[in-house]
Amino acid sequence: MAGTGAHGGVAVSTVAVVEDNADNRLLLQAILDGLYDVVEYENGIDALAGLSANLPDLVLLDISLPGMDGNEILARIRADEHLAGLPVIALTAHAMAGDREKYLSAGFNDYITKPIVDEQLLLNAMEKWLAAKNTRGL
Repeated sequence: MAGTGAHGGVAVSTVAVVEDNADNRLLLQAILDGLYDVVEYENGIDALAGLSANLPDLVLLDISLPGMDGNEILARIRADEHLAGLPVIALTAHAMAGDREKYLSAGFNDYITKPIVDEQLLLNAMEKWLAAKNTRGL
């Protein structure tokens, strides 16, 4: 759902950020501002409702969320025919050995650790999955 508007009429990818921490949302907004249209959700219930109503091009999903964690949200995204093809990148402070493989095998497209110290890693991962999505025509 590439949008138009605040970017001079140029089609811009829409990124959904699912993150309960206000400081992390602010940081992501600063990194993504001017590059993407960003829609924010603070919890899984709101995210699932919002994603269904306004399909984004990519989802940045925190793992440690209150109520419904990122793994449960991802499982529901993958089980929903309308949402299943969405690229979803895990954003997590879980950075122990084996965590990357665990999240990728759970169905995340990519994995970025927090705190985000190298924003280019995040942007590169996003561009990779947005390009793949556009190539497949999802």
